[in-house]
Amino acid sequence: MLQAYRAHAAERAALGIPPLPLDAKQVADLIELIKNPPAGEADFLLDLLTHRVPPGVDDAAKVKASFLAAVAHGDIQVGLISKARATELLGTMVGGYNVHPLIELLDDAEV
Repeated sequence: MLQAYRAHAAERAALGIPPLPLDAKQVADLIELIKNPPAGEADFLLDLLTHRVPPGVDDAAKVKASFLAAVAHGDIQVGLISKARATELLGTMVGGYNVHPLIELLDDAEV
């Protein structure tokens, strides 16, 4: 996934345009990499999750919101993302699939 994304980003950069946002499949693959990050890729993976997933009600945003909600609720533990950071990232998603998890997290003093 990372190699393909980097190739895509390089092609787009050569044209003077930014890479396309990640789609739902790419976000799912990214999440698996975040769960078990390759050496030296942690910052890049988090940057992709933070900045390259479209906000709102895109299918990719649904995948991202579901993952971050699971981390924020403590259903899964990921070394790269704390519960508080997952909640913060949910808060940056501009509405849509993040709203319900954020409402649920209002009662969690930890986040």
